[in-house]
Amino acid sequence: MHAVRTRPQAGAPGAPCAQCQTHTAQGKLTRLRYQAPKPGNRAPGGWISMRVFSCLFTEHNLWFVLLAAVMCVLGATITIRLYRLVSGARGAARLGWAFLAAVCAGAAVWTTHFIAMLGYEPGVPVQLDPGLTIASGLIAIFGSGLAFLIAGSFSGRVFHALGGAVFGLTVAAMHFTGMFAYRVDGIVSWDMAYIAAAIALSAGFGAAALYVAPNWKGGWRCMIPSLLMVAGIVSLHFTGMAAFIVTPLEGVETGADSPAFTAMAIAVAIAGFLILGTGVATYFIEQRMREASEDKLRHMALHDPLTGLPNRTSFNARLDARLDGPLAHETAIIAIDLNRFKEINDSWGHAAGDQVLTVLAERLRKFDGARHFAARLGGDEFCMILKTADVQELETLVQALENEFNRPVQCGDLEAAAGASIGVAIFPRDGDTRDALARNADLAMYKAKADPLTNICFYDPALGEAVRESRALASDLRQAIESDQLTLHYQVQTSIGSGEIRGYEALLRWTHPERGNIPPSRFIPLAEANGLILQLGDWVLRRACLDAAAWPSHLKVAVNLSAIQLTHIALPQQIHQVLIETGLPPARLEIELTETALIKDKAQSLHIMRQIKALGVSIALDDFGTGYSSLDTLRTFPFDKIKLDKSFTDELKTDPRSLAVVRAVLTLARSLGIPVLAEGIETVEQLELLRIEHCDEGQGYLLGRPAPKDVVSQLGQRIEVGGAPQPAQAPAPAKRA
Repeated sequence: MHAVRTRPQAGAPGAPCAQCQTHTAQGKLTRLRYQAPKPGNRAPGGWISMRVFSCLFTEHNLWFVLLAAVMCVLGATITIRLYRLVSGARGAARLGWAFLAAVCAGAAVWTTHFIAMLGYEPGVPVQLDPGLTIASGLIAIFGSGLAFLIAGSFSGRVFHALGGAVFGLTVAAMHFTGMFAYRVDGIVSWDMAYIAAAIALSAGFGAAALYVAPNWKGGWRCMIPSLLMVAGIVSLHFTGMAAFIVTPLEGVETGADSPAFTAMAIAVAIAGFLILGTGVATYFIEQRMREASEDKLRHMALHDPLTGLPNRTSFNARLDARLDGPLAHETAIIAIDLNRFKEINDSWGHAAGDQVLTVLAERLRKFDGARHFAARLGGDEFCMILKTADVQELETLVQALENEFNRPVQCGDLEAAAGASIGVAIFPRDGDTRDALARNADLAMYKAKADPLTNICFYDPALGEAVRESRALASDLRQAIESDQLTLHYQVQTSIGSGEIRGYEALLRWTHPERGNIPPSRFIPLAEANGLILQLGDWVLRRACLDAAAWPSHLKVAVNLSAIQLTHIALPQQIHQVLIETGLPPARLEIELTETALIKDKAQSLHIMRQIKALGVSIALDDFGTGYSSLDTLRTFPFDKIKLDKSFTDELKTDPRSLAVVRAVLTLARSLGIPVLAEGIETVEQLELLRIEHCDEGQGYLLGRPAPKDVVSQLGQRIEVGGAPQPAQAPAPAKRA
């Protein structure tokens, strides 16, 4: 608050006033220098305090003082809030917030100063210079903007203090400019010590205010920067008031036009409040928009964009809160995986798949939603927190949930029933932590998915033991690949008519140092599930080609590829690289593929097969007759050989229908110009029937068991079969990989 300090006449001519010795004699004014009281006569609180408070309470309209005080506190509070936005903004946004903060700060400081001046009762006529008055307001605005840009544009705390000091100097410049605009009929003098003190106090409190503003935001401490700014403005006013001394002239009428000043003060206050109100409105609008934006981002971060259900992060947080609460013992979770979602996607497209997911998510949301919590973890996987641990109630709930997934979903003119496999885990019986509970629910779900007759499975400790054993075995398999502990055995393939050896099929064998022989039917799926199949397949291909390169030049080697290998786009380049490194001619390598591997992605499989054939490598269709699309497979894919599944060979003698199927396949193959190899030949009778039916090649225990490369290299060029099966060439039979 800014006002002036006057030396009014006190009583009769020549009588001194209370704070200065001024007297008149014979119409002439005589002004004596102010003498400070001696220390022994100093009133309590000091003569400076008496001088300040006397002027404040006896020479000011206290209602104006109160109005100025309200303006000062409100303006400082709004200014600090806007300044914090300046510190957090970047680029053009920072300039915009700095301008708004400067307008609010300048308006608050200027209106506080102006209202206090209008409330001062100097005892002499007063005039205001409009030019200097307007200039003081502009100084307040532009100086504040510069201060906020200095403080808000740099990260160092020293720049915050520097900007605050500039703000304090701006307030001082505005104050003294406004004092020069205050014209009174009297003699004016200045005390330079008070001026220096006023400037120092303003700059010091301003520096402190902006220094602490960025960090002191929460609780009661958030008001400290505003109070420091108010202290700077107030101390500047009172100290500057002490520096400004007016001595009225004799015979001049006292007082100012109080009604006019009152109206002007009210108008200035209204204008100031409107400006500050604009700043407040802008601040709160920006805060609301920021909160809305943050809410939207938070919702996006915690929810699935397609279905609107909570995502994995949200599910984990909710489950943690549930397990930490008093009702944790009444908690179960279920893991859900759709059974026919891939079929829906492949048949009707991804748009239909998205629609199915959206409808099912809405059913989950409405499924006793007041009690339970559903989330989509990704793909076609969902999870729910059920607020009960009673097994009978869980069975009822899960059965009802399964019915929801079995209900058809309308997709345009079509209906789809996705179905679901559901696994249930109960806290703390099936896991005493969030991760253990979720993991065991997944294990139960995979158990349900593996059993075509079961869609719901409660967790059993035996599942956990099986998983632990599989993980340990997978770790051992990884080590076996890296340390070259695997071996290849080879099973002979002969011409049925002549017995001539045509080649060998490479079969992978693994002898575990502790568990003994691990069958391929066990470790091949394990390699696929644990991401080892590509590494394992590369090892088999490379070793088989290296061994075959040492055989006679007319012998071929057949290598099985899994479905995962066939989907790998770099497979043709890998085969080409192996052939170059091992020196095996491409014509001596045969790749065996199953129908299951082909139908996962027919277009991709056909593209890769054509690239492999372009290398000169032949391709055989393995296990023919067991798939559901065999004829279409023969029509679509360019095979060089058909391998008839062992299940038909086993029943040639006992089942006329098996013999009829074999005849039909042989006839079809001859019409297509594709040779046929019969697998699983174990008796002379089977071999003789296949010879009669003109089957091209054969493979089985009768012709030769799988054996290491050193054993098969001694077989010669022809297998002669008499009236009994050939003796085994390896100590123990093993199932073909």
